[in-house]
Amino acid sequence: MTKAYAAESEHSGLAPHGIERRELRDDDVAIDILYCGVCHTDIHYVENDWGGTLYPVVPGHEIIGRVTSVGKDVKNYSEGDLVGVGCMVDSCRECSSCNQGLEQYCLNGMVPTYNGEDLHDKSITYGGYSEKIVVSDRFVVRVPEKLDAAKAAPLLCAGITTYSPLRHFGIKEGHKVGVIGMGGLGHMGVKFAKAMGAEVTIFTRSESKISEAKKQGADNVIISTDEKQMEEAAETFDFLLDTVPVQHDLNPYINCLKVDGTHILVGLLEPVDPALQAGQLVMKRRVLAGSLIGGIPETQEMLDFCAEHDIHCDVEMLDIKNINDAFKRMKKGDVKYRFVIDMDTLKQS
Repeated sequence: MTKAYAAESEHSGLAPHGIERRELRDDDVAIDILYCGVCHTDIHYVENDWGGTLYPVVPGHEIIGRVTSVGKDVKNYSEGDLVGVGCMVDSCRECSSCNQGLEQYCLNGMVPTYNGEDLHDKSITYGGYSEKIVVSDRFVVRVPEKLDAAKAAPLLCAGITTYSPLRHFGIKEGHKVGVIGMGGLGHMGVKFAKAMGAEVTIFTRSESKISEAKKQGADNVIISTDEKQMEEAAETFDFLLDTVPVQHDLNPYINCLKVDGTHILVGLLEPVDPALQAGQLVMKRRVLAGSLIGGIPETQEMLDFCAEHDIHCDVEMLDIKNINDAFKRMKKGDVKYRFVIDMDTLKQS
């Protein structure tokens, strides 16, 4: 029996819970979990905000740990290796997306790290709010020892969610990139875009975040509620990375793009509201795009990039017994910028 924290219903909150981890398959890696980041998605699943939560649910898809054993066919990992597991633990491995290392876009549906169905035994997947996990080696990434393991945990979601679109759209020196939102995703977007050579501007609603934005490396800050500042920013950006997870008016931001500029959504999963003025796209050949995490090869590339450029997530360490309070604080935006559970607090409980 493996110690974990699970929610039994949408109103129960998280509490200690025992789960069974499977025996090693030939391609499996068993991992002792050291740290697990806390993502806003975890709250959505625990509270069934999106519908479809399968209870009991054990959240957590920003996992860092040490390999304890491997299946007989595993060649790339061995006992003691520092590794990570992100938002998915399997896919069909046969479709065009999977063959390109884009497992997140698997045409048959990737298997999420938790609240998914195992393709082999049909069991429900349980995430990283637990002592250990067993994952196919294809969905494990190597964590450079140079990285601080605790600060690396959120890279498996917040990191790759922002790195992947910047990499895909070819951000480089000379580009002007705007990052909308200053939370867990936004602060990582600033760090990556800067490391890629771009001039980076943070869009925020709050003047109180100006100094923090500069501290994170932003070259400029625009207060999005200031009409004059937004007018001055018109037609000046090559790319906008929009990390806001709730409905918001895209039109003022679209107007900040140059001809052929691209607005990339990574936070919003709901319908665009208020309505998008399509003329703003048509008249300037602008693009509204979306992006979902990254495939396994790109996630490994991202971790190596972080080691090379000394990039990490700003974190607050958490005792797992305080997870429900952490959820409340996250809803208020009261964390800079990601909680990370020290899993020793679970093992010793």
